[in-house]
Amino acid sequence: MDKDHTFDARGMLCPIPVLKTAQKIKEVDMSEVLEVLSDDEGAREDFPAWCDQTGNEFLGMEEEGDTLKFYIRRKV
Repeated sequence: MDKDHTFDARGMLCPIPVLKTAQKIKEVDMSEVLEVLSDDEGAREDFPAWCDQTGNEFLGMEEEGDTLKFYIRRKV
């Protein structure tokens, strides 16, 4: 998936990946896509829920080995 920025949250446990992503997405221009890398299984549910709560667009998730890749379009 195409992305404009990447944030590496591997090694962080819930809720830190979402909290750090909330800070990082403020550095992303509107409509750009942030790729978040995580190895926290809880992130599978956390990122879609966070996007629903914040109004950002959850574009999907990919798995590559132990790494989960989340794609979020900044909307707010």
